[in-house]
Amino acid sequence: MKTPLLAIALFMPSLAQSQGAEIFKGADMALGARLIAENKCASCHAGKVGGDGSAIYRPQGRIHNAGLLRGMVENCSTQLNLQLFPEEVTAIAAVLNRDHYKFKP
Repeated sequence: MKTPLLAIALFMPSLAQSQGAEIFKGADMALGARLIAENKCASCHAGKVGGDGSAIYRPQGRIHNAGLLRGMVENCSTQLNLQLFPEEVTAIAAVLNRDHYKFKP
């Protein structure tokens, strides 16, 4: 059974790298904005990079497509034990895309 798991693990990064902003289609933007405020994302980011925290959003950095953006939000949820549902992660990433990254489908 290790071979299928290995194949999935090897395939997933390329899947994330190939995803455009169409993954945000139908995302609940109001929910995403509310979750960003409730979870104090800006405060956490300000603690990491200073200022108002917006310097953490670097479209030219390692987050260069929608799939990687969504993955980073998922990573924050996991690291901070936020227990977000997949649709909540997508909603947050969609708001970040709208406000900072502007990835196209």
